[in-house]
Parts: sequence; C-alpha cells; structure tokens
Amino acid sequence: MSPPVSRLIFITHPEVVLDPETPVERWHLSEAGIARMRAFARGPEAAAIGTVWSSAETKAIEAAGLLAAARGCGIAVDPRLGENDRSATGFLPPAEFERTADAFFARPEDSIRGWERASDAQARILAAVTAIAARPHAGDLAIVAHGAVGALLLCALRRQAISRSMDQPFQGHFWTATLPDLVPLSGWIPVAPRG
Repeated sequence: MSPPVSRLIFITHPEVVLDPETPVERWHLSEAGIARMRAFARGPEAAAIGTVWSSAETKAIEAAGLLAAARGCGIAVDPRLGENDRSATGFLPPAEFERTADAFFARPEDSIRGWERASDAQARILAAVTAIAARPHAGDLAIVAHGAVGALLLCALRRQAISRSMDQPFQGHFWTATLPDLVPLSGWIPVAPRG
C-alpha cells in the first residue's frame, strides 16, 4: 500500500493591526485575523497538516503558531520566506501602497522606491520553498508567509510572467500544490470567511 500523497499548503497571514510606528515585519495579527486563522486551523483543509514552516515576521509566526498548536506540531522558521523587502519606504498609506505595489509587479526588474525587486523576491521565495519541500516532513506541509511572495511563487510554479493578477484578493488566503514537484493544484482560497 502506497503512503498517502501529501500537499504543500501555502498560507498567507490574515488581517493585522496597522501600526505606522512599528516596522511592518513586527506587526501583529488583529482579533479578526486571529479568529480567521483559528477557524482555518480547525477546518478540513488543515486536517492533514503535520509540518509547519513560517517566515520570520511576527504576523506570520503568530499565524503559524495558531496552526501548529491546533495540529499538535512545532514550527520551523526560514527568513527567506519573508515578504518583499519594503523597508526603504516603511509604512505607506493604503492608496500610496497600492500604487507602489502595482509598479512592483508591473516592473519586476526595477527597484520601485528602493523596494526589493520582484524578480529577486521571486527567486528567493522559490529557492526557499523548493528547499523546504525537499526535506522530510510529516503529513501536509504548511508554509505560512505573505501575499506578494505567494503571488510571485505561484507565477513561477505556473511558469507565467510576474503579474499582480495572481495576487491574493485580501489577507488570509491559501493555495495548494503537489509535493515534492510543486505543481499548483489551486489558486487563492480564503482561509475562512471574513466577519
């Protein structure tokens, strides 16, 4: 009898508390984000998760912790799973952020306002996820990270040009892929309904 086939589940952290005075990578999950992540962790998509990895950013670690606690496993952290580096600008008001993010995806070989180039962020996340997927793991492999790098990774795995059309609709989504060859099985799916 062959062992069950496991999947990669790439998950983005849900809603956060916006705090312009705190570096973005240290932001925390909001109450709504915590509730949605708990709902996902108890749901059928998470039932076979046995291995959890996270980026080193606080919001991702918090989301991964909720998932790992529900599934009875630990967390491994890889800084290469972090969101695209936007430290050159820090916090941007929402409308300005959206314009800058549009340019980030539209011009992947350029550094937009000092941000990490989309092409570099894509190479980083692809290398990290490929290495993690090649490691031994129990059950489904969950990687908790971020929306922009998740979109860049999905573009790479689908062998299509970088495009913001592949971005998640809002925070707190997941997509799945086969292991170990990382063939996408789905597009973005909400981790749980928004209240």
